Amino acid sequence: MIGRSSLFARNAISNFVRNHSHGGVPGENLPFQIENRYRLTAVFILFFGSGFGAPFLILRHQLLKN
Repeated sequence: MIGRSSLFARNAISNFVRNHSHGGVPGENLPFQIENRYRLTAVFILFFGSGFGAPFLILRHQLLKN
């Protein structure tokens, strides 16, 4: 029983890699474009800046609410 499930898992993973791989091209499976350096920098600043700044904006909102 365990041997059969491990064989199924091994076959499923190898089929997934074989059928859905992009040929080892770096950056091909990323959800954003990495060709334009300046656009990538802006996207990173917006993504990480919003996550970092959210607690400070929430705190400011709570303090100014009174």
